[in-house]
Amino acid sequence: MAKMNSMRFCTAINCMDGRVQLPVIEYLQQRFDVEYVDSITKPGPSLILAERKNDATVQAILDMLKLSIEKHNSAEVAVVGHYDCAANQALRADQVVHIRQACQFLRQQFENVKIIGLWVDENWDVHEVLDT
Repeated sequence: MAKMNSMRFCTAINCMDGRVQLPVIEYLQQRFDVEYVDSITKPGPSLILAERKNDATVQAILDMLKLSIEKHNSAEVAVVGHYDCAANQALRADQVVHIRQACQFLRQQFENVKIIGLWVDENWDVHEVLDT
């Protein structure tokens, strides 16, 4: 088994919806040339981070992300929204706004981490909507 410091991680802040897990993981493994993708899942996380109405949930996401960054040296993060989301039923254009707002918020919290936004469409194809 490889030593922990030689393994490469990134982090996905993704919806809990099982349909989007594998497409996002596979995309991020290629995009960032990483072995592993830490997954932080909540229903509609881009909306949660964009609106920041639930302090406890926002803090839980931030705490998990901090752990991934500090313990797995995750240097890239993706915030994900997707088609047919039960928790964020907004149209794609509005969800992309939420994704961008969530990314902006995370950039303020974690300045030395690359943060991108992803949209998963009705065919479960992953599209980059923001690259910082």
